[in-house]
Amino acid sequence: MIRRARPLGQRPLCLSLPLLVAGLAFYQVSLAQDSSPAGAGPKTVQIMRADIAPVLDGRLDDEVWSRAEIVDDLHQISPVEYAEPTEQTRIYILYTDDALYVGAELSYNDPDHIYARILRQEEAVFGDDLFAIYLDPFYDRRSGYRFEVNANGIRSELLFQNTNQRQENWEGIWQAESSRNDEGWTTEMRIPFKTLSFDPSNDTWGINFMRWMPRQSEWLGWVSRNRSQNPGISGTVIGFNDLEQGMGLDVVPSISLRGQKASAPTDDTSDTEPSLDMFYKLTPGLNASLTINTDFSATEVDDRQVDLSRFSLFFPEKRDFFLADADIFEFGRIGGNIGFGQRPTLPHQTFENGRPFFSRRLGLSESGQPVDLEYGGKLSGRVGRWSLGALTMRQDEFQDVEATEVFVGRVASNILSESSLGMIVTNGDPHSNLDNSLIGVDFRYLNTRLPGGKALEGEAWFQQSDTEGLDGDDQAYGLRLKSPNNTGLRGGIGIKELQQNFNPALGYVNRRGIRDHTLEVGYTHRPGNSRFRDIYSGIDAQRIDLLSGGLQTELISVRLLEIETNSRDRVGLRYTANKEIVTDPFEISEGVIIPPGQYSFDEQGFDLGSGNHRMVAGSLGYRTGAFYDGTRDLISANLTWAPSVHFRTAVSYDFNDVALPQGDFIVRLVTLRADLIFSSTVSWVNLLQYDNVSETAGINSRFHWIPEAGREFFIVLNHSLQDFDRNNSFRSDHADLTLKFNYTFRF
Repeated sequence: MIRRARPLGQRPLCLSLPLLVAGLAFYQVSLAQDSSPAGAGPKTVQIMRADIAPVLDGRLDDEVWSRAEIVDDLHQISPVEYAEPTEQTRIYILYTDDALYVGAELSYNDPDHIYARILRQEEAVFGDDLFAIYLDPFYDRRSGYRFEVNANGIRSELLFQNTNQRQENWEGIWQAESSRNDEGWTTEMRIPFKTLSFDPSNDTWGINFMRWMPRQSEWLGWVSRNRSQNPGISGTVIGFNDLEQGMGLDVVPSISLRGQKASAPTDDTSDTEPSLDMFYKLTPGLNASLTINTDFSATEVDDRQVDLSRFSLFFPEKRDFFLADADIFEFGRIGGNIGFGQRPTLPHQTFENGRPFFSRRLGLSESGQPVDLEYGGKLSGRVGRWSLGALTMRQDEFQDVEATEVFVGRVASNILSESSLGMIVTNGDPHSNLDNSLIGVDFRYLNTRLPGGKALEGEAWFQQSDTEGLDGDDQAYGLRLKSPNNTGLRGGIGIKELQQNFNPALGYVNRRGIRDHTLEVGYTHRPGNSRFRDIYSGIDAQRIDLLSGGLQTELISVRLLEIETNSRDRVGLRYTANKEIVTDPFEISEGVIIPPGQYSFDEQGFDLGSGNHRMVAGSLGYRTGAFYDGTRDLISANLTWAPSVHFRTAVSYDFNDVALPQGDFIVRLVTLRADLIFSSTVSWVNLLQYDNVSETAGINSRFHWIPEAGREFFIVLNHSLQDFDRNNSFRSDHADLTLKFNYTFRF
């Protein structure tokens, strides 16, 4: 079926000890595969203070740039780490009272080959030529920011959490401009100190630089190790003093004008909804925020997903209020970046299983319908070696669920050089009238400075919930060890147990009463100057047992060969063996029931893909083989056409042809996207999604004007059409039109 948006007896020691021993043995083998790389030593730069700020126009012709500190010793990270770059890069850094300024001259032997296809703000720019700066303002080597810009001046940013995990949906207020010339392109970036959290008494930050050139598939950096860059792998900048953040107050009022029309029964409504968000820096590193009548009407819609399993899917958070300082509330590395190679093969939702806090539980009902959030407050940030987070929200009543107040508290302390120890508490249930609370502790280990450029990470966590009406069997724990090396041998091993009554009402659980074992091992070969970027082979395995006894799920994925070229084209071959023990019948499609029993089935297939920097790019995946006690053929295709920076269209098609003794069925999911980009500040994005299970076509159309960072105007249309009679005649089911404007006042 198709899933759309919806909220989402112990023996740990004897089970986990063999896993940890095996993991350590594996890691010792991986260390022996490589020697320490050359040229990975520390780098430091002294930054100067400027009395006059440069004019932000993408050109480095202001006199103040001549007095800036220069960084020009970048090296290749890929394809050959520490090799000389094929193009020259000069970076200029300075700061004023209220902002960090970064300029870059990015030379190109043939400027006609600069890729700059992205012109819409907030769109990912990685397929283009780009320049990025990494900042670690607390200089703790475990948290920070990345700000990147392409040759059109389009900005993109992200947060780092737990050193090497990324929160790509975060948005910060900053400015950038770029321009091209006969020698390549130049860019200027202004990053206000009001946008950053930092310790004002510390004059030293972590810093790094990156340049990506898709034409050569060449990735350059200032500091790297094991082909990686993150807050734990960066240089140092010294010289910050007397930085000003003003009052540290952001006031963001917004107003939404909304009209809604429903067909069955016929109902037309309209309303005007004011909303207010406030953000205040209690200290430069500790943020307080308040939201009143929270409005998420302009948030992007979820991508529909095909679900042919009996367990719920996972939809990521996209709402800005919850994304701000989201890294503070992360627990035990549950979820985040998983797997190795081109595409992870183990189900993503099983790695997310057991989250103690998942913000999508707020403001959405069990069926995915919006629920009003009346008000809320959040405290988040860092004080010394401590990370602190507290969130409280009041959710309005919905159907038979009373108005609810919820609370989440999180504290963690930095220990060792890159590790942390913390705890989390939650209270409240937004989807029932029952009392619920949870407490958890976690230890996260990381070491990116091991011999041979290797890295090792691990985590151990424990949680216990308390739910009204449930007694006992309410604990969960997890252990994991991972060697995330970008070359040579890599792998991970882990165990996770969730007891039957474990119930994090503010978290995410899709399986209970289980013990989940995972193993991933593989080898990456990088041929160097060959046309191939990397060649990967490996095995991913997962076994989920019921605590009551017996197997629930077993999956072994043999990744025979995965090749990626220097132009980002890729091909992959894999074989997967599955085993499912079904104890209760479930409906896999309308009228098609999978009966209880033991099912063993396997499939084989391939994936093809082209680099997304091309005018015409696409991907194709094919799987065929047994499926439960029948067969399945799966085709997944995507095609993108971008003839200019002002227009882009993409179509994707997922096709499942399933034949079972209980009945045959076909599942189709079609997505069509068309973007009109008038300028770097004005865009019109249209998304159509259709599936033949619900026989519903959903249209999301968003006109977006950003006169400057922090000020936005939206016109959003959501329209649902349904084939009620299943005769390919679609009629309007529901439509709503929203006009929204928000303006950030910074004091």
